[in-house]
Amino acid sequence: MESINREKFGSFVAQLRKEKGLTQQELADGLYVSNKAVSKWERGQSLPDISLLSPLAELLGVTVAELLKGERLMGQSLDNREVDVLVGKALQLSAQEGERRRRDRRFWRRAWAVCAAAVVLELLFLLSSSRLTAVELWDYLLLTEALTLGIGAYFCFLVKETLPAYYDENRICVYSDGIFRMNLGGVRINNSNWPHIIAMGRRWLLSLAVLWPPVFALARLVLPDMAMLALTLLFCLGFFIPTIYTAWKHQ
Repeated sequence: MESINREKFGSFVAQLRKEKGLTQQELADGLYVSNKAVSKWERGQSLPDISLLSPLAELLGVTVAELLKGERLMGQSLDNREVDVLVGKALQLSAQEGERRRRDRRFWRRAWAVCAAAVVLELLFLLSSSRLTAVELWDYLLLTEALTLGIGAYFCFLVKETLPAYYDENRICVYSDGIFRMNLGGVRINNSNWPHIIAMGRRWLLSLAVLWPPVFALARLVLPDMAMLALTLLFCLGFFIPTIYTAWKHQ
């Protein structure tokens, strides 16, 4: 199957955008994506999701067929073979995006399993070396690890990678999915920043889970109980700080 020429596609998008007098940010706002995504399209580094082809073509004043060919058809009609090729390209684009998402999910599921195993080994070492009491294990470590690995499991296994359309059409600051609920304190959540929130959440939570046992073991040697409690709360709640910043930066 002939693939889409990314460079030709990107140059055509850039040409049409400039003809319309739009900045990359204005085009991105119209599609509810980031300006970085538009920049990558125009430089031929990536292609938009298939769901964006129709709204992108409409904003730029061309047909989807012209967008995929990377040129104006000037009233020409396409024969059946050319139509089949363009449909094939669109399907290939969708398949490539689906495969990329599947690879990402497989990677993060394996990453979660490795991190969970590492946490178990860290806790067993701390207990066996008498560096940790049963009370400390429960009060400071098990609850924290259950929280970080639990939320991390949601982000690695269950999170929906595309938000419903009403998130893009309204100013919504709360994400809710079953028992999972996340309020970003006034920062809008949409399909522009949601992939960045997911990526940050996965990295941050898994790193936090693995780093907390050794950090705790070192901190308890020098910090009083109240300070240890404050440090534990900081680790538990610290997830929201980078989440809110990421959502704000890419909204």
